[in-house]
Amino acid sequence: MIIEVLGTIAFAISGIRLAAAKRFDWFGAYVVGLVTAIGGGTLRDVLLDIPVFWMQSSMYLAVTGISLLTVIIFKHFLVKGMRTLFTFDAIGLALFVVVGIEKTLAIDYPMWVAVVMGITTGSFGGVIRDILLNEEPLFFRKDIYATACLAGGVAYWLVSLFLPNGYLPSAACAATVIGLRVLAVTYNWSLPILRVPEQDIPDDNKWSDNHH
Repeated sequence: MIIEVLGTIAFAISGIRLAAAKRFDWFGAYVVGLVTAIGGGTLRDVLLDIPVFWMQSSMYLAVTGISLLTVIIFKHFLVKGMRTLFTFDAIGLALFVVVGIEKTLAIDYPMWVAVVMGITTGSFGGVIRDILLNEEPLFFRKDIYATACLAGGVAYWLVSLFLPNGYLPSAACAATVIGLRVLAVTYNWSLPILRVPEQDIPDDNKWSDNHH
């Protein structure tokens, strides 16, 4: 529960901060922060066929409201600069990957499903956030983002093989996600871009004309 609340705060602030940069009003910023915080967990619970987590408690709506109030009060510190956004996004990403993995394992799914649900929980809210803000989703860029979630899931699995109980698997997962995100930004790491020759790219207008 503590991890989930902290992740909600971190992701909500990252979404609200971006909405503020786009000059959204308070309600619009709240909505962006909320979908950033609950989007990944909602998809996870639907796929796992379990009750959607935020429908079981109003806490998540309240926490997002507190996050909005925090940004309003400390806007000069939280809104300026990309470093603040990166910090909250990386923390939220790491914590939600842990939550996704542990919730999936708790209902007896295999580890590979848990890793997929960890990636979904951590990243899908950010995809919705970027779409609402008319930005190219970070998930689909060359940045080490979803790959960091995958690496965190693998770290959780490896540590749990030797130390199945306690907090070490969760700590290893979170540290791996945050560490990879920090290293990727610091050293400009990225995945290769899928490139094709320009002459092989179909012309959308010609395709559209041929299919009218």
